[in-house]
Amino acid sequence: MCAATHSADGQRRLAGRLGGNTDGAAPGPGSAPHQGGTDPDARATGHADHGAPGGPAGPTGTEADRTGGPTDADGATTATAPPGGATPSADDTAVAVTVAGLLSGRQGPGRDADGALAVDLLVVLDAPQLDVETAAMLVESLPDGARLVLSGDPAVLGSAGPGRVFADLLAARCCPQVVSRTPDPGPIGELVSGIGIGELTQVEAPGKEVVIVPVRDAADAIHRTVQLVADSVPRAIGVPAGQTQVITPGHGGAAGTRALNAALKERLNPGPGRFGGFDPGDRVAYAPVPGRTALGRVVGADAQGLRLECEGTPVVVPKERVEQAVRHAWAVTAHQAAGRRWPAAVVVLPGDAANALTRPWVYTAFSRAERHLSVVQGVAQSLPQAVAERPAKERTTRLRTLLRPQPSEAG
Repeated sequence: MCAATHSADGQRRLAGRLGGNTDGAAPGPGSAPHQGGTDPDARATGHADHGAPGGPAGPTGTEADRTGGPTDADGATTATAPPGGATPSADDTAVAVTVAGLLSGRQGPGRDADGALAVDLLVVLDAPQLDVETAAMLVESLPDGARLVLSGDPAVLGSAGPGRVFADLLAARCCPQVVSRTPDPGPIGELVSGIGIGELTQVEAPGKEVVIVPVRDAADAIHRTVQLVADSVPRAIGVPAGQTQVITPGHGGAAGTRALNAALKERLNPGPGRFGGFDPGDRVAYAPVPGRTALGRVVGADAQGLRLECEGTPVVVPKERVEQAVRHAWAVTAHQAAGRRWPAAVVVLPGDAANALTRPWVYTAFSRAERHLSVVQGVAQSLPQAVAERPAKERTTRLRTLLRPQPSEAG
């Protein structure tokens, strides 16, 4: 069995549940999968038959609970057989890899002689982050008879890419489903659980787990955000700036990611930006293709291009691609943050963002925080209104219709 996720952070947390292995090699026989979970979570399970993504022969609920685990905010996770494609025994445990690493062959068990993934069970966590192309590649890569488990939180934002694969599978009810409604513990979990049902409730936070910071305007929002990341959260919560993520609705505007990143860079890593606007140590988001983002840091530059370390992997971005593919990432959007979590998150809601807020956006942004959440609040009553009155926007797709059984034509 192999488990795959969208990012190294998810890989780390997934490996903790499955036995601690993140290098794509089979773990020792003493490891065992962690059972249960904490996030509200739905799992769609299916049986691969000539590439079909589902069917009534999926794993049992117990099997899905053992391997699926809760949603891990860092994208899809995959579970595969031991290296070499051998059939897993009762002593084998899951290998945690990223979806991109699994599909490219850099991680996981590799492929068999027919070009299919050498797995008999594939578990994908944070499945709402799968776009239709990536989901199709995963399904097409499964050998006949393999089982596929998709696990994820239906309340989070869907993929930034095309399609809504996970939601369509749940709606079509074409394969077995297992639902867990155990919320995250503590004040943040209580707050996020309420948002999931359309209620923005005030929660008791004796340890300053949740802090609301009212602001007058965009300039005040930027000032308070920098103060929180650089000073208040490290001093009061004990989370350093490098482990705090800022999340805001958009890139533009007076307090969007561009403005916030400029202010955060000036405070946390000032420099001339001599490498195409970047300096060593800058936090960055690298988009190799539209809809897919890897977070990392700048380590240098040379004649080949800008050198990054993205979630443990060295990356060289050619000079002509830097402007298009790399952004600063002390502050990111909720879509960029989905599939990941940080010890602390600062969610910035400037007044001009009121119309962009929806329940899934708020749910996703607030649930990125593990220990501490600060909300820089400049939208007044637009926040509870968005939670109560703006559910997920529908996407028009064909997948749900294609997955449903079609009535046979009369003879």
